[in-house]
Amino acid sequence: MKTSEAILTRRSTRVYSDRLVEQEKLEQVIEAGRYAPSGGNNQTTHFIVIRNQEVLAELARLVKQEFSKMEETPGMYKSLAGAIRRSKGETYIFHYNAPVLILTANRIDYGNNIADCACSLENMMIQANALDLGTCWINQLKWLNENAVITEYLRPLGLAEGERVYGALSVGYAKAGLPDRNALPRTGNPVTWVD
Repeated sequence: MKTSEAILTRRSTRVYSDRLVEQEKLEQVIEAGRYAPSGGNNQTTHFIVIRNQEVLAELARLVKQEFSKMEETPGMYKSLAGAIRRSKGETYIFHYNAPVLILTANRIDYGNNIADCACSLENMMIQANALDLGTCWINQLKWLNENAVITEYLRPLGLAEGERVYGALSVGYAKAGLPDRNALPRTGNPVTWVD
């Protein structure tokens, strides 16, 4: 797949099959994230790859529990408000039951922490699409990155002191087979040319 095709046909996958992701493909996805640009070439993004289904289930339970304690407020970012609303239902699973969840963490005191994680996530999504894997950018752990319950659960999984999760990626095979690759027309993201 050409790079431009991998970019233009990347779509979010929210329904995954139970099929396990091959180690070789997963390593290629991670490597794409590791080669993303970073401020000053600091390379401080920490990748925590969770494949253990019991860990994923417990993390989903804790995320649901912590979001359900929150209330929507006027003007709140609509995706955050949606997560809070859905957490109060029975079936909310923030990572869509994907077989793999990749957390991108970085140092709290580093000025490019979010930007570096974002670059890594984008690289991984494009690589995964080229490998016929579905992905979805997951913000919920970023929204809860100061939550003590979540932070303490992530510590034994590898989250270091002084780090926070700034984004995550669900990865797996789409239930429909291949990921949806119908490019959506752009209705935003205006471009201004200055010649």
